[in-house]
Amino acid sequence: MTQANDNVHLIDHPLVQHKLSLMRNKEASTNSFRRLLNELSMLMAYEITRDVPMQEVEIETPLEKMKARVIDGKKLVFVSILRAGTGILDGMLNVVPGARVGHIGLYRDPKTLTAVEYYFKMPQNMEERDVIVVDPMLATGNSAIAAVERLKELHPKSIKFVCLLTCPEGVATMRKAHPDVPIYTAAIDRELNDHGYILPGLGDAGDRMFGTK
Repeated sequence: MTQANDNVHLIDHPLVQHKLSLMRNKEASTNSFRRLLNELSMLMAYEITRDVPMQEVEIETPLEKMKARVIDGKKLVFVSILRAGTGILDGMLNVVPGARVGHIGLYRDPKTLTAVEYYFKMPQNMEERDVIVVDPMLATGNSAIAAVERLKELHPKSIKFVCLLTCPEGVATMRKAHPDVPIYTAAIDRELNDHGYILPGLGDAGDRMFGTK
């Protein structure tokens, strides 16, 4: 993992990059796109959770008792920005099955490109928890900014933002609004087009994942 610039972490592991390239291909079927997203999310989870707090517990091996280090998965919350965030969420839960899950429903107004909230459901006691927000794309940044603003009202211990793809415009907008929230991504693409899509990108992640277009 490399640091692209302040608080932006590029996950450039060869397996991550390989699977992302397969996902970008317009010939990838809905089934293969979904499977690759799940696998890629699991790989990204290893890097993103590298610094999660650990605690010692006493266990018994077949030979003797010992103190062993474990993470407290219940203190970790994966927050999925609906609907496309679901694909990343599934992969990450394979790695940290004990994590709590929150959902934020946002849709992008087609005229203004601003985010409109329609659903918000989080675990209790968020002030004790570390939050990882997941959404495949950080494009205009409007949805991510709105989601993080809403989460900050609950005062979690920390917030990270995870996406497959972003672009210079999305990174700049997010960093300006939330300079304290680190961004983890598998690629920083060339630019944003007039319709708010990342170029070269991979199209609409939700449509490709669910076969709705």
